[in-house]
Amino acid sequence: MKEQTTRISNKLMKTKVLAGSHELRMHIPVSRKMNPSTLKEMLQKYHMVYIKPCCGSLGRGVIRVDKFPVKRLKRSSGRDHDPGQEMAYRYQAGTLVHRFSDYDTAYRAIYRETKGRSYLVQKGIRLLTYDSRPFDIRVMVQRNLKREWEATGIAGRVAPPHKVVTNGSQGGTIYPVEVLLNAYTTLEKRAALIAAMKEIGVKSAHQLSTAFPGLQEIGADIALDRHLKPWILEVNTAPDPCPFTKLQDRSMINRIVRYGKAYGRTYNLKCMKAKQGVM
Repeated sequence: MKEQTTRISNKLMKTKVLAGSHELRMHIPVSRKMNPSTLKEMLQKYHMVYIKPCCGSLGRGVIRVDKFPVKRLKRSSGRDHDPGQEMAYRYQAGTLVHRFSDYDTAYRAIYRETKGRSYLVQKGIRLLTYDSRPFDIRVMVQRNLKREWEATGIAGRVAPPHKVVTNGSQGGTIYPVEVLLNAYTTLEKRAALIAAMKEIGVKSAHQLSTAFPGLQEIGADIALDRHLKPWILEVNTAPDPCPFTKLQDRSMINRIVRYGKAYGRTYNLKCMKAKQGVM
């Protein structure tokens, strides 16, 4: 069978389609096309953001940007913009952190880093951590043998040391979601949270397929904040199944491959960069 894929690379376009669903909208961080004013405004409001290539993949080019106080010159007035508070900026690309004393200098450096390509800026979600490293959740959703959307896999991705991205292709470590959530939830709440994230993945596939009817599969990257609220960081329309090859439970990757074969998709399962978590 000829392989059937529908790859939608533009992140802002996918975000706009997802936001058409009232149920999903509350789980989507504010995302805007990056320019000097939007980045400045969002840093002013959220203090931490991520900037991403509008059409990138595999975590390449993702940069974390922070605005933070360096010292206080007088007692806080209680207002958001305390005139007595001196602010500074930093961004992290890969493992390198760059610091700046003013926004204009920071933006010029970020612009050089992005090589002037089209980027989006997304409200930063402060991720939960495992072993002091941030993690997020990949939910795989596919059309099953009845052509219905089904969540076929869920796995946790822990960022490599000193990096801001969790992707296996960037050296992330893969764990069962239950292991990563163990410190944050009871057994009952953990099961409900996993079910909720799978449901968000399925609803995301339904919503995207209204605009892209040829869609066969997605990989939804979901972050949990410190209140355990799920946030959709990104939805990939040609998802890499590698995280699921690193789980001891083989049922998920076997199902993913079986469903993919039914709609003509084949996968490269030689996954060298992602690591298997040691429990």
